[in-house]
Amino acid sequence: MTIVGAFDVHRCQLTFDFFETATGEVKRGRIAPADREHLRRWLARFAGQDDVHFALEGCTGWRYVVEELAAAGIVPHLAEPADTAALRGRKRHAKTDKTDSRHLRVHLAGDLPECWIPPAHVLEARGVVRLYKDLLDERGAWHQRIAATLFHQGVPVIGSMSTPGGRAAVAEVALSPAGRQAVETGLRQVDRLTGELEPLRRQLDMLSRRQPGCRALRATQFGVGPVTSVAIWAELGDVRRFGNSDNVIRHTGLDITVYSSDGKRSAGHLSRQGPQLLRWALYESAKCAARPAAPDYRYYAAARERRTGGLATLSVARKLARRCFHTLRELGEEALQPAA
Repeated sequence: MTIVGAFDVHRCQLTFDFFETATGEVKRGRIAPADREHLRRWLARFAGQDDVHFALEGCTGWRYVVEELAAAGIVPHLAEPADTAALRGRKRHAKTDKTDSRHLRVHLAGDLPECWIPPAHVLEARGVVRLYKDLLDERGAWHQRIAATLFHQGVPVIGSMSTPGGRAAVAEVALSPAGRQAVETGLRQVDRLTGELEPLRRQLDMLSRRQPGCRALRATQFGVGPVTSVAIWAELGDVRRFGNSDNVIRHTGLDITVYSSDGKRSAGHLSRQGPQLLRWALYESAKCAARPAAPDYRYYAAARERRTGGLATLSVARKLARRCFHTLRELGEEALQPAA
């Protein structure tokens, strides 16, 4: 490498640290404000130079930095945050932006743990499905708030307020003025969010039908639908970077971690180290195994008899993650092609 460097990304500034192998000179400084225009101007100094490499952590803000690096002909390296932090060992000095960028630059020349950098169309799909999930969570929170208000007012349990029957039942119950105001406001927010979710769902359905990887997941995996197929495909990305399906399970965060020392052993729990959206999509798809017509129903029922329904669903979710891995791997290069 002719030039080896790194960025520490923050909302207000980018701290850089790069080393020129020809002269042995190390240069440090800041780019402020941290936006595309100022970064593009700063990167112009490397125009015409070959073999320039820069690293940055895969935290919020990495996308535009990687895109500008690639546009300038510089090789970007996206560092895995947790593994990169582990390379520090025990804390001996104060952690600053300068030490962070130097830490990345030093390890880029040797053992930097890198993340996969998705192509633009995969990032766009992630953005859409994450927006859908955020709106879905917000709508669920309003449903819970309405239910809590009704319970606080002593109202009997009412079915789903997404149905006309549920709305009619809510309109007939006796509530205090403040309670009525809270319920009606909550229902308006639910309607607003539903109006935002419907076009997003149609967009994701169209994408899942036209993108080869999503289409294969929907066709071969029971329970995977228009939204969850896009979520699984976008968050798994290029599965060829995984050596086997066990690595996929670790990536999802659905693997069980256990702490043990001598004769002591704590109860196992999910590591939750992977993408939260991927775990949600796999779990939602695995819930369909509770249906008698599901191909995994016998496995689900046997696991539920031994433990609980939730743990049985998690077991099915892990099996589903392995199957999705094999399905996408068999497609090869086609699995990552943009939607037709």
